[in-house]
Amino acid sequence: MSDYEVFEAGEVRLQSGATGRDAKLAYKTYGSLNAAKDNVIIQPTWYSGNHNDVEWSIGPDMALNPEKYFIIVPNLLGNGLSSSPSNTPAPYDKARFPNCTMYDNVRLQHRMVTETFDIEKIKLVTGWSMGAAQTYQWGCLYPNMVENIVPTCGSAKCSRHNFVFLEGVKAALTADGAWQNGWYDSPPTTGLRAMARVYAGWGFSQPFIGSRKISNLAFRRSRIFLSSFGRASLSIRMPTTCSPTCGPGNMPTSATTKCSAAISTRRSPPSRARRLSCRGGPIFIFRRKTMSMK
Repeated sequence: MSDYEVFEAGEVRLQSGATGRDAKLAYKTYGSLNAAKDNVIIQPTWYSGNHNDVEWSIGPDMALNPEKYFIIVPNLLGNGLSSSPSNTPAPYDKARFPNCTMYDNVRLQHRMVTETFDIEKIKLVTGWSMGAAQTYQWGCLYPNMVENIVPTCGSAKCSRHNFVFLEGVKAALTADGAWQNGWYDSPPTTGLRAMARVYAGWGFSQPFIGSRKISNLAFRRSRIFLSSFGRASLSIRMPTTCSPTCGPGNMPTSATTKCSAAISTRRSPPSRARRLSCRGGPIFIFRRKTMSMK
């Protein structure tokens, strides 16, 4: 028996112009929605992860306290639980599974949140890595709905450095002949192990600062690849698309600039927000107003 719910979205028009048939979004909730429906937190999942992989950040002694907040964790398209190459019926399965972007994911998540729970306000959207990319996307698409965003160790647009790295990870997998251009029936284990090794080396090389928990998280991510891809679950094209945008088509300015303008956010002064730094350089907590998670 699964420990998550599924939002049946029907046909979904994707940013690429393709249509996702019988689209499904897997999600799990923690805590209870209050009568005012104003205690909502969205925590999107990261690249290769699912809702179980973010549970370490949810608990009575955590900032994401289910005794106080209603926390929704949506799963990315292509992660094996939401619509993916492995669970979509032919002829749109396997290598024919359409490309998906951050825009597509967040638009679908917004439908789930509003249609399933009739939620109009979200207190916080927060996520790590690709979850951070979705956090930015939430803020720029729905600035009147989202009160605060806290992206961690991620950016609104994939950097050239990260894009090149992801192409290397992709090459490690697709070099395995068993990959068969995405038409495999059993996991290409040699390519998966090579992919995990490449990813682990990159993860350990980054300037993690702070607790040992962060470093352990990087190690766990490298191991997640074998469990996720081992279920023949992910489309290699989806995560490497890496194109969070504020709307269909290309943007004239960077997504970060556009998102910041759309949400009217600013860098909080040191007295109101602590500067954070890990993997890839400094990040800041962006928010529209002072937020207390106590």
